[in-house]
Amino acid sequence: MTNKPISRYPVPEPQDWPDDIRARILDVQEKAGFVPNVFLTLAHRPDEFRAFFAYHDALMLKEGGLSKGEREMIVVATSAVNDCLYCVVAHGAILRIYEKNALVADQVAVNHRKADITPRQQAMLDFALKVCRASGTVDDDDFAALHAHGFNDEDIWDIAAITAFFGLSNRMANVISMRPNDEFFLMGRVPKEPRSLK
Repeated sequence: MTNKPISRYPVPEPQDWPDDIRARILDVQEKAGFVPNVFLTLAHRPDEFRAFFAYHDALMLKEGGLSKGEREMIVVATSAVNDCLYCVVAHGAILRIYEKNALVADQVAVNHRKADITPRQQAMLDFALKVCRASGTVDDDDFAALHAHGFNDEDIWDIAAITAFFGLSNRMANVISMRPNDEFFLMGRVPKEPRSLK
């Protein structure tokens, strides 16, 4: 637990939130039991808050060929490349919950090729990391590789858009020193009894 600031920029007090932002934050608090710091820090710029979460929701809450867990895998893997502590921790927690797997977020953040995920998901993350690191080199071969795993062109757009959107998010989180909530670190982690070696 820490008392360090959650942002290097001012964080507005609840009484200063515009009504629509207050409603969104209170709704999140009711569902999650706490307010993720991204909502509190972005309230510093209300117009950008609205635009950010509108695009976030368009990408992360839509129906399509990617599961919710797969969308979170993209965020965790690419945020690790971008050295974004907030997004790795926060979206790692969400990934653990969606996948009902206490190990997967750490595995994906460190090395998705060694993670306990499917070959399809590995191909998805290979592409996401290429978009993250070298989008100018994406070509038809990348599309063909993803098609071979059952992704269609709209799915590929989604992979790229999630990667690009969180590239923005990662950079802003790093610039403002956004701290992950302490609650995220334990979410989705289920302690188990140690196995006997006998």
